Amino acid sequence: MPRFILHSDLNNFYASVECLYNPELRNKAVAVVGDEEKRHGIVLAKNYIAKKYGVKTGDTVWEAKQKCLEELVCVTANFDRYYFVSKLVKDMYRTYTDKVESFGIDEAWLDVSDRVKTFDEAYALAEKIRVRVIEEFGLTVSIGVSYNKIFAKLGSDLKKPNAVTTITPDNYQTVVWSLPCEELLYVGRATKLKLNKMGIRTIGDLANTDVDILRSVLGKNGETLHTFANGLDGTPVSKYDSPEQVKSIGNSTTCPRDLKTNEEVKAVIMVLAESVARRLREKGLWCSTVSLGIKTNDLQSNEVSKKIDNPTNLASVIAKECYSLFNFDWSQTIRAVGVRASGLSDQPVVQYNFFQNEQTNIKKEKFEKEIDKLRSRYGYNIIKRGSVCALKLDDINPENITHTIHPVSYFKDGNQTE
Repeated sequence: MPRFILHSDLNNFYASVECLYNPELRNKAVAVVGDEEKRHGIVLAKNYIAKKYGVKTGDTVWEAKQKCLEELVCVTANFDRYYFVSKLVKDMYRTYTDKVESFGIDEAWLDVSDRVKTFDEAYALAEKIRVRVIEEFGLTVSIGVSYNKIFAKLGSDLKKPNAVTTITPDNYQTVVWSLPCEELLYVGRATKLKLNKMGIRTIGDLANTDVDILRSVLGKNGETLHTFANGLDGTPVSKYDSPEQVKSIGNSTTCPRDLKTNEEVKAVIMVLAESVARRLREKGLWCSTVSLGIKTNDLQSNEVSKKIDNPTNLASVIAKECYSLFNFDWSQTIRAVGVRASGLSDQPVVQYNFFQNEQTNIKKEKFEKEIDKLRSRYGYNIIKRGSVCALKLDDINPENITHTIHPVSYFKDGNQTE
């Protein structure tokens, strides 16, 4: 039976919500930014007027204002507000189907196969939803209509703002294959470069490349992308109340000042590892891979990963393993640090050996759980590490950092190339 999948993408969501709460902003160039006082002052989102000036996500506030000739209105991000509006919109989607799968705060897939029988009917339903979003929430949305999740997502990106695009089994080669390969979901910068080196520049090139060649360069991901490009994705749309699946858990922070020593980096890693470990324990998970991300003061980023011998949810172990990845020549200072745990499992597969004292690990876990309880009851700052206070980095509160839980993607083995 054919499937009819919609992908909705609320246009310029953060900026649009700010304009809802402050209508005076609607005809101005608007950028939603991080807290400048905490050195988080980069552009998180912008409206179309700011985009016309060349403002980009990731610009510093100073750069963005220069592009807009100082006419840019900068609004500090209010995530509680965005989550509230997002929930209202997705609750409306659920009046059409119980298969509503979020893909970030402003995007969602809807499987409407039980409501429609043809692509014309699916298009009409998407148009109805588009109009309701305008009338009921004052927002615009782009919707892709297709027979799989990948092409539905691609369709929502093709016409913006406020449009509906249909990609069918009959027209996908015409509509999709001429597009640059990076338009396909999960083809990021690193994958694009690898594909381009192989002479693959369009989605059609990718679709028509021998899958064994793709697998030899990209591993299992090459096979997955080949499937996507040929319109063969059969991944179901999850029900909105399905149990949460987690691929990785991580935290990153822009530090209150640039870091200049190994000791400072080690202290920040520990703070972030504590938050990651708490979330792992909260979800009953253990990680087998840790990653350390570093951003220098010139905004260059790099992340390195390693597998660890025994799965863990201990902050002390995660911090130690992450710090072992730190190898920096200090030609620059460090602006931001990130810690991420992946290779998640609900079973702590332990390989006992002569050098391992399992009783010590049990005691450490009990100790860290007691700290979890204290912070849960009295707030994060009820207890701090002396090393963090001594280095005057105790302004960092990882519990205030959002977007730290990453859903399972199509790359089930966790070997994404990005």
